[in-house]
Amino acid sequence: MAKAAGCAAKLNPATLDAVLRKLPRQTDPNVLVGFDTNDDAGIYLLGEGLALVQTVDFFTPIVDDPHLFGQIAAANALSDVYAMGGRPISALSILGFPERAIPPSSKRSFAAVFRK
Repeated sequence: MAKAAGCAAKLNPATLDAVLRKLPRQTDPNVLVGFDTNDDAGIYLLGEGLALVQTVDFFTPIVDDPHLFGQIAAANALSDVYAMGGRPISALSILGFPERAIPPSSKRSFAAVFRK
């Protein structure tokens, strides 16, 4: 059901820049890396010598196996944290699908995959 795979499904850099430019600028001095640097992660200073690296990644499945795709997505998100000099300590999952296009039996299958 995906029209494009991987990064091809995202906004191009020029369009993304035009969208982000309309958002209010960060004024918090603890925001060490925000919109202005076009990085794959943001960094927020929590205290002396301690900062939080945050990233959210979303791309269409590039393989048919949900478990394998989860591993690929996790590796991609982890690489963003490592690229910013961070150490992964937690993770957040995002799942999106067109509710009307997926039959109820498939939705139960999705739930079973994520209970593993």
